[in-house]
Amino acid sequence: MAQIILAPQKARRIENGHPWVYDNEVQQINGKYQNGDIVEVLNHKKQFIGKGYINNKSHILVRLLTRNPKENIDKQFFYKRIQEAIQYRQLQGFTDTYRVVFGEADFLPALVIDKFGDVVVLQTLSFGMDGFKPIITEVLQELLQPKAIYERNDVPVRELEGLSQQTGFLTAPIDLSKGVLIKENGFSFNIDVLEGQKTGYFLDQTANRAAIAPFVKDKTVLDCFCHTGSFAVHAAGYGAKQVTALDISEHAIQSAQKNAALNGLTNIEFVTANAFDALKEWTAEKRQFDTVILDPPAFTKSRQTINNALRGYKEINLRGMKLVKKGGFLITCTCSHFVTPELFRKTLQEAAQDAGVFIREVTFMPQGKDHPILWNVEETLYLKFYILQVL
Repeated sequence: MAQIILAPQKARRIENGHPWVYDNEVQQINGKYQNGDIVEVLNHKKQFIGKGYINNKSHILVRLLTRNPKENIDKQFFYKRIQEAIQYRQLQGFTDTYRVVFGEADFLPALVIDKFGDVVVLQTLSFGMDGFKPIITEVLQELLQPKAIYERNDVPVRELEGLSQQTGFLTAPIDLSKGVLIKENGFSFNIDVLEGQKTGYFLDQTANRAAIAPFVKDKTVLDCFCHTGSFAVHAAGYGAKQVTALDISEHAIQSAQKNAALNGLTNIEFVTANAFDALKEWTAEKRQFDTVILDPPAFTKSRQTINNALRGYKEINLRGMKLVKKGGFLITCTCSHFVTPELFRKTLQEAAQDAGVFIREVTFMPQGKDHPILWNVEETLYLKFYILQVL
């Protein structure tokens, strides 16, 4: 087994629990290896830190899987890790639909597994983890007995690892052309696991969507970036007077309309438009709503574009605040881990100042409990969700 020796002063973050070893943190490599092999990582004093898979095509040279020098990375290892992940979710009441494995937070870097009823969808986002896909498939069949396991590896990040983008069944195919029906907080949603974003549905907002109930009942609601209608359906189902759901994607709007129909909801108006343009226009027209929901996609996926992203978040939230009636509520979030809670809060405060309003914090929540947060891996905290009163 090859050994990766870290440079002096470079080991502290990794010794403290972060699983990523960057190529510029390495002093020397002893022994031969092929990409995807398991290697040992040692500090400059040759003290063992952990074992993980290596890929010299990636800036993240090694991703650690274990801190136990005696633990073998085999089927038994994956069975134990995935079983522990499932038990952690079950302890919190997750049963039918939930994130089974959340990568680094479950000590399985670059592995994402979602369960939608009896269909499992996975992503192997690194070269090393992709090599274990057959074992992972076996383990999932044994632990969850799903009707099908489908891979959604159509993500550009794989190309940075020297992998191709691909999708397809890892078990015997079944007909998924009509989607998978799930229940969330008592509402029905049809999940497009074949072509929907990421694995088909954003499970990280389940608890947050339930939290909006008191702030939408008997109110007029604007849901921007509505995607497949998850917040809009919850708002209408929780008793909103009228919901306006807006998205730039006609395909997303069509999906949202189908999900509204699934729940027998007729009090949602659907609008296909660019949110920035529509909000600017409606502000000029002095339109207002009791509650405005902003759930945009990540405006940045790198540190280099944080400032541009913050300008985008400030603009969209400023316009959102101007559209909220005095005493109403702004429900807003960011899903970029590069935008820290402190940065997002500062951006919202600046938006409020420019909008000429005061904001009262009602609720702050991160992603759902099936997307756990490791304090020593800052990337695992990515979703920041606020309910604010605009005064």
